[in-house]
Amino acid sequence: MNVETSVLPESVPESVPESVPESVVESQAADDVLRCTDLRRSFGKVKAVDGVSFRIRSGETYGLLGPNGAGKTTIISMVSGVLEADSGSMEVDGVEMHPGALAAKAAIGYVPQDVALYPDLTGRENLRFFASLYRIGRRQAQDRVEEVLDIVGLTERAGERVEKYSGGMKRRLNIAVGLIHRPRLLVLDEPTVGVDPQSRNAILSSVERLSTEGMGVLYTTHYMEEAERLCDRVAIMDLGRLIAEGTPRQLTAQLGDAEHIRLTLEGDPTRAVAALRELPPVTGVTGTGDMVDVLVPDAESSLPQVIQVAAGHGTVRSVTVEEPDLETVFLRLTGKRLRD
Repeated sequence: MNVETSVLPESVPESVPESVPESVVESQAADDVLRCTDLRRSFGKVKAVDGVSFRIRSGETYGLLGPNGAGKTTIISMVSGVLEADSGSMEVDGVEMHPGALAAKAAIGYVPQDVALYPDLTGRENLRFFASLYRIGRRQAQDRVEEVLDIVGLTERAGERVEKYSGGMKRRLNIAVGLIHRPRLLVLDEPTVGVDPQSRNAILSSVERLSTEGMGVLYTTHYMEEAERLCDRVAIMDLGRLIAEGTPRQLTAQLGDAEHIRLTLEGDPTRAVAALRELPPVTGVTGTGDMVDVLVPDAESSLPQVIQVAAGHGTVRSVTVEEPDLETVFLRLTGKRLRD
């Protein structure tokens, strides 16, 4: 498959088909909280972002998936107005975004990977401080602080100093800071990295509630299950390019009858991967550490041969056959696992 042509019809069309009324297209554009068109950014000879276009609608959670070096961080930096694009355009809530665009920046709530809070203040005091930076009136700020504390589930702990919070609680408060001014677009950069499972679930539950706020959400993650749970649409990036886009169901439908065999191998995974690529039924193979992922049309008929070839290069410790999911799509399109 030519991955450059695998972008699904959800992408913004270059021109409007005659069958689509112009008024409908204008209405869709008016509902977009973010429109990125042909974004490009290079660092020396490295093309970090190479012609990326996508849009996010009001109330939509849009997942941006890609391995390290795919261009996600560069896109987030440009969308947030921190970094200027070499070419292309961005609009946030209808306003052109560039490093000096204060109105466009005011429409964004940015939640970075690193926690940006004052540890010697309470959770509530942190939120009041950030509300003052947005020049929100005292009475309105008081109401808004309580609203966002409820969204992230920290009302009962809001009177405690942040230095006593767990890592997960700090990340939830970080999200609350990004929500305090009611942004039209919330940018969440891997908000669950390094937190325990309970805190992670609390963060995901908080994000699920954000659609009721009517904002768009740009969500980056290394966890496919998060994208499947939260995202209305997903874009897969690799080497600076957007290579596929659509709902999780649309993306997995591209696989057809492909099935996913995962092996844990003690031995030489590199040689095992090379040998498995030569098998006629195999459509994709990748190896990370002691784990080897194999894509085949029919796992039941292919499994004995796959195990036999892998066993020729080490000891097969475990074998699982998994239902096609976003990780399977990612393997097929990039030849990599997301967390390589």
